[in-house]
Amino acid sequence: MSRLKSAHDLSGLMKFASREPWDEAMDEMLSAHLGPTCDAIGLDPDAMFEIIGDHWEGPLWGCAFEDLLTQGLEPDGRNLVEDYLKRRGWNEKAPNKAHMRALRDSTMSLYEVSEVVPGEAMTLRDLLRDIAPVTVREHSATRTLVNWDKIATRVVNVSGRLGISGALLPFSPEGAARLIDTFARLAEDPPHAAGFDPSDRDALLHASAPTFTNIWLLDCLGKAMPGGEPELVNADGDDLVFHRILFPLAKGVIGKSVARRLNAAEWLSPASETFWNWLAPAAKARKPGKGKQAFVTSMDDGTPVFANVELTGRKLIVEVNSAERAKRAIEQMGAWLGDSVGAPLTEIRTLSQAMADEAARAEPDEGLEIPQEEMEGGIHDMMTREYARTLDEAVPALGDKTPRALSRIKAGRTKVADWLKYLENGAAKAGAGDPMASYDFTWMWNELGLGDLRH
Repeated sequence: MSRLKSAHDLSGLMKFASREPWDEAMDEMLSAHLGPTCDAIGLDPDAMFEIIGDHWEGPLWGCAFEDLLTQGLEPDGRNLVEDYLKRRGWNEKAPNKAHMRALRDSTMSLYEVSEVVPGEAMTLRDLLRDIAPVTVREHSATRTLVNWDKIATRVVNVSGRLGISGALLPFSPEGAARLIDTFARLAEDPPHAAGFDPSDRDALLHASAPTFTNIWLLDCLGKAMPGGEPELVNADGDDLVFHRILFPLAKGVIGKSVARRLNAAEWLSPASETFWNWLAPAAKARKPGKGKQAFVTSMDDGTPVFANVELTGRKLIVEVNSAERAKRAIEQMGAWLGDSVGAPLTEIRTLSQAMADEAARAEPDEGLEIPQEEMEGGIHDMMTREYARTLDEAVPALGDKTPRALSRIKAGRTKVADWLKYLENGAAKAGAGDPMASYDFTWMWNELGLGDLRH
């Protein structure tokens, strides 16, 4: 029995695009979307994705593929969607055909997100065209987007129902500003071979989809390597990757017997009955390589710490900060403890993951526990006091003018509204359960008389 396709299944169309002449057209489209950035930074695509993350390869490929769906192939103007439906349309249901044609007729643009209903819908305001905001049905992206986020995507109209395409790029405030400025300049001075009226913004956007991808890439790369942030290594010069090695105690072995062996082991310094600092032999410190910074753990007297060892319940836990140290620790524990422990299990975390885990585990002191509602109310009151004072203070982002004074000037109202959106967006991204995320900024909009711009 054949599998039924969903109304958004493009697998048949993608397979068809791997055939001549569309395979060559797709290669050219990928070059247009990735090539300029690769040339500008002197990296090939593989190296670029190592910096921004391999998980972006799919969305960026999707941007190029969706762009191809909207174009005509020279010299006859043949379109991939129409060619596929003509030859393979018999294998597609009507809703899927309608979705493909909606993608064919779509245009990439930059949108400001508002009125997000997680798992259901959101409102999009086009920041590059003077058109009315639209509400789109969307189940996935609305679970992570918050009010005033900026995204590049395609609004698709399938039989009167509005949604977005599969390719979505989240823009930072700086990246969005650069994109808006770029299109303003393109409208004034379009490329010589553009072949369209520069005042026709739809035509400009249709011809410029690779601009979105390249500006997004440059912004991401700029943040990922701002002048080359130092790479962290440990005292041995090894890449900093945290390993938590769990040795289960063998059947019949009691913790006290393991503790006695550990107390007798060379280089293990007991800090308590169940915790040891594994000291490293004194050695000349290795100088970190270029662009790297050493992360060194040591005792109060300066003795380097190789690892931490803890006996808890029926487990012995060894924590080290590199793959090389993990290998040495497993071998040495085997020599010290023999059959007293079983085969180890290892948990691996990067520095950012370790920091996130520590933050997640952090809890208020039990003696100072405050009810969630009371804590949230106190933080909200503090935020209100701070923001109330800020309304009458010079703000660098507003040209060192006060929000209240600037909001009274017609030309300044939009600037203050953008500033408020920036504050509100940042608070919303604090995450579910954080008191900042639930703070209501409505009073600030009303206080400054800008409620009509909160859309």
